[in-house]
Amino acid sequence: MFSANTYASRRGELRTKVGGGVILLPGNALSPNNYPNNAYYFRQDSTFRYYFGLNVPALVGLVDADSGEEMLFGDDFTVEDIIWTGPQPTLRELGAGAGVTATFPLCELDKHLRKAIAQGRRIHYLPPYRGQTKLQLSALLGIRPELLHDYKSVDLMLAVAEMRECKSAEEIEEMERAFRIGYDMHTLAMQMCRPGVVEREIAGAIEGVAKSQGQGVSFPSIVSQHGETLHNLNADGVLETGRLLLCDAGAESVEGYCSDHTRTYPVGGKFTPRQREIYDIVLAAHDHVARIVKPGMMYTDVHRAAYLSLAEGLVGAGLLKGPAEDAVAAGAMTLFMPHGLGHGLGMDVHDCEAMGERSFDFASIAARAAASGTCIYRTAWRLRPGTVLTDEPGIYFIPALIDKCRADGLYKGIVDYNALDAYRDFGGIRIEDDLLVTAAGNRMLGDRKIPVTADELEAVVGR
Repeated sequence: MFSANTYASRRGELRTKVGGGVILLPGNALSPNNYPNNAYYFRQDSTFRYYFGLNVPALVGLVDADSGEEMLFGDDFTVEDIIWTGPQPTLRELGAGAGVTATFPLCELDKHLRKAIAQGRRIHYLPPYRGQTKLQLSALLGIRPELLHDYKSVDLMLAVAEMRECKSAEEIEEMERAFRIGYDMHTLAMQMCRPGVVEREIAGAIEGVAKSQGQGVSFPSIVSQHGETLHNLNADGVLETGRLLLCDAGAESVEGYCSDHTRTYPVGGKFTPRQREIYDIVLAAHDHVARIVKPGMMYTDVHRAAYLSLAEGLVGAGLLKGPAEDAVAAGAMTLFMPHGLGHGLGMDVHDCEAMGERSFDFASIAARAAASGTCIYRTAWRLRPGTVLTDEPGIYFIPALIDKCRADGLYKGIVDYNALDAYRDFGGIRIEDDLLVTAAGNRMLGDRKIPVTADELEAVVGR
C-alpha cells in the first residue's frame, strides 16, 4: 500500500469533485471457481483499491461528500476463519492503514444507506460489472439488478476517470515495476520460441513469471501463431518453422499496477523477406507514434498518424494503391488494423473503461455516459501529462474480413485484392509498448527496451 495520506487525499479530492451525496464504493468478494470454498485468485476492484488501498475481499467503502465522513465496512475473521487463513488484521487495523478510523461490521452498511435514502440523499455508485456486486447493490439500494444502470452516478464515473487518468510519481514507480516483470516474461517467451514447442508451454511459463514476481498477469496472455485473431486465447498450436508467433502479455505489480506489451517474431529465429517487410512497416508506425505523442494531443490525431504511417508502408509493399492519405480517408486501413491504436493503462489494462473514458471535457460526454453501460469514447480523449497509453499498431491479414470487403465492393481502386491473396496465410503482426505522457512529450515506460527490431529479435529468438 501507499501511505494512508495518499488514500485520504484521493478521497478528499473525490468528495470535492462529486460535490454532495453519499459515495458507495464496494470492493470485490471472493468468486467461487467450482464450489464455494474453492475460489478464483482474488482480484480487488481497482477503484476501491485506488481510494482505500486494501487488497482484501468483502470490504465496502462509504464516503459522505457533504460531511466528509469516511467509513469502512467489513467483518473481522472468526476463530473458524483463522483455522483456515491464519491470523488476520482486524477491520480497525485495515482502516488505519487506509486512513479511515470509522469502521463497522458489514451488516451495518444497510442501516447507513437506508438512513441516507430516507433523507432523500443521492447515493453515488459506479456501474457494477460483476454479478455478485449487482446483487449486493440491488439489495442495499432497493433497485432491481436490471435497473442499476439507470441510476448509476455519471458524476462519480467521470470524477473517478478524471482522477485515475493522471498518474502520480508513486504510481509510475509501480508501473515501472510491472514493466520489469513484463520484460522477463517477453524475453523468456522469445527464448522458448522453437519449432515443436506448444504455444501453451510458453503461455504457462510467462504467466508463472508474472505470478512469482507480482500479482499475476494483467490479462489472459495471448500466445499464438494466428496473430490475425486479435484476442486469440487458444494456445494449442505447435510452433512451426517459418510462422510468426504473436505474444501479447503483461503483468500486475504487487500494488495492482499493469504493464502490457506485444512482440511478434519468427519461429525458427529468422524472418522471411515478406515477413520482415511487413514487420518493418508496423515498427515504423510504432516508432512514429512514440516520437509524436505529447500533452494536448487528441487520441484521434495519434491514431490517424499511425494509420497514415501504416498506409504509406502498404503502398510501398504493393498492397494499397496510393496516395496513402486516400486510403486512410476511405477507411481502408480498418481492413488491416481493425482496432484502435491503443488504450489507457494503470490499475487496469484498458484503464477506467469499466465506467468512463478519460482526460477530456468530461461534461461534454455526460449524456453519452448516462446512456451507455460504459463510456468508451476515445474520440474525445485528450492526452495530459501523467496519462499512460499503449502504442500498439498492427497489420493483420484476416481472410474472412478480406473476403467480406471484397464481396461488398469496398475500397475499389485502393486495395489490391489480387496482391492480398498471397498473404491469406500470413497471420498478423502487432508491436506494443507503454508510453507515459510528460510535460514536454512522452517517454516509454521501462529502464530498458524489450527487443523490438527485426535484427534484435533474430538475435534472441530461440537462443
